[in-house]
Amino acid sequence: MDCRTCVNKKEFRNPFIVASGVLLAIGVIFNEPLHRTSHAVVEYLVLLSAYFLSGWKVLKSAFKNLFRGRIFDENFLMTIATLGALAIHQLPEAAAVMTFYAVGEYFQERAVNRSRRSIAALLDLRPDYANLKLDGEIKKVRPEEVEVGQLIVVKPGEKVPLDGEVVEGISFVDTSALTGESVPRKVEKGDQILAGMINGQGLLIIKVTKPFEQSSVARILELVQNAAERKAPTEQLITTFSRYYTPAVVLGALVVAFLPPLIFPEASLKEWVYRALVLLVISCPCALVVSVPLSYFGGLGGASRRGILVKGASFLEALARLHTVVFDKTGTLTRGVFRVTKVVPYNGFREEEVLAAAASAEVYSTHPIAQSIREAYGKEIPLEEVKDFQEIPGHGISAVVEGRRVLAGNDRLLHREGIPHEICNIEEGTGIHVVLDGVYAGYIIISDEIRPDAKEAIFKLKELGVQRIILLTGDQERVARLVAQKLGLDAYFAELLPEGKVKKVEELQAALLNPDKQKIAFVGDGLNDAPVIMRADVGVAMGGLGSDATLQAADVVLMEDAPSKLVTAITIARWTIRIVRQNIILALGVKALFFVLGTLGVATIWEAVFADVGITLVAIFNATRALK
Repeated sequence: MDCRTCVNKKEFRNPFIVASGVLLAIGVIFNEPLHRTSHAVVEYLVLLSAYFLSGWKVLKSAFKNLFRGRIFDENFLMTIATLGALAIHQLPEAAAVMTFYAVGEYFQERAVNRSRRSIAALLDLRPDYANLKLDGEIKKVRPEEVEVGQLIVVKPGEKVPLDGEVVEGISFVDTSALTGESVPRKVEKGDQILAGMINGQGLLIIKVTKPFEQSSVARILELVQNAAERKAPTEQLITTFSRYYTPAVVLGALVVAFLPPLIFPEASLKEWVYRALVLLVISCPCALVVSVPLSYFGGLGGASRRGILVKGASFLEALARLHTVVFDKTGTLTRGVFRVTKVVPYNGFREEEVLAAAASAEVYSTHPIAQSIREAYGKEIPLEEVKDFQEIPGHGISAVVEGRRVLAGNDRLLHREGIPHEICNIEEGTGIHVVLDGVYAGYIIISDEIRPDAKEAIFKLKELGVQRIILLTGDQERVARLVAQKLGLDAYFAELLPEGKVKKVEELQAALLNPDKQKIAFVGDGLNDAPVIMRADVGVAMGGLGSDATLQAADVVLMEDAPSKLVTAITIARWTIRIVRQNIILALGVKALFFVLGTLGVATIWEAVFADVGITLVAIFNATRALK
């Protein structure tokens, strides 16, 4: 629902609530004098006016639902409770029920609008305009009007309206709205820039690479809007509970109203009907059905504020129950920024020859290792000289370069091809073996860096009570062991193909003693690890900014390249679940108490009204804490 619509409805209803409150106060203050005089009709006029002004929406919904077959809801409870009060001439009580219920609804709307506005403000990335550079002139247009390939100008202080590539200018951009990270990022010619970033002091000219509906802004906003539709198990339980709870309450109220007068002749029917009405008023499940979804909605908003996109309340609940966290290595625990540190030739080949062959074979690969080899080679590679290119998942590359068959990959590739080779004693880094026309030519050592916050993230995950932290990688066993030792991981599994990672996660899931309350998360880059991300209980993609595949495959997207963001996500999830539980215990506890008091005749409708509205307001205000 659009926030402005909510606000307009709220403002439209305010005068009716105020008028109802004033009439109720007059009716209560002058109730006795009017009731005992010939002017009793004024009592009806004042109190019934208060009743209908505040309760018309409830009455309308109850009768509509009656014809739709949805009888037992809060509107039905309010309607029969108040009509019953009118029938036994409890006019002030009937008007009070409706007035205070309307007050509760008003605060509910305000709380929901506040949550929605908070998310809208945090993700207020949608730009109002774009400066289109066309035929030497700059024209201000809507972002939706700009086409791919056109140039736009972003002035200092302006929002970047569309995804694109910087073609002119140098500046620092604020990415906090997308990533939650306040440190400015430098951009210059050739760099990618995303919609929603805020330009610093420099003037940038950007070539648009995506239409607005496919931009980072549009995809993030769509994710946040759809997230509220995925209910958590607790939300589903409350919905199911309400379906059986309300008919049970109505049946219990009927028993309280009519059974005692039938059994005990001295029992007053009016008195027991009154007690039954108290039960109906206090039994309204508003505090539960409002505060639980609102709490989850606040948690989703709080996560978005910190650059963490959670695709639904169900994944918030799963995050709060993590037993095992499984990390990919490259690009997740390590930077994924490789550099060639050594070239070791064999069988009479020269270093330059080994490096040139590997760089040519890797010319079409997008893997970070391939990019590092090409950068180390540093020369232009004629594409027409590379033929029969084949990327073998989990093994390496095969290609024909200048008529010679080149293999470049890991040890598994050599065993697969039956190539005799040296056993490399590499202390640190990854070894890429190179074969020319079936002859082992040597190997290249590639080194990667562990992310600065990776060790701290592992430590804090253990502090949060995560039982096992495991590394899965396609890299060599020696490299995996070194990373696991440096970070203090519980276990590692190396040289895994993509399907091997999926199988290992399935084995870890099967080993859990209580799968309903113990969940497994896999954290990867979201692109290469899509199968295992989708197989885990919670698939977490790290550094998903601008990646379509990441946003589609993962359940949780950490927009910044920082493992510590997972710690933040778990903390938010647990905080949200704690608030949900507080509201459930509070609401059910107070209702149970007033059930007893109402049945015994101790509590009146007035007290039931204040208790019901009071507990609803407390639950609503408590739920809004999830945003913080």
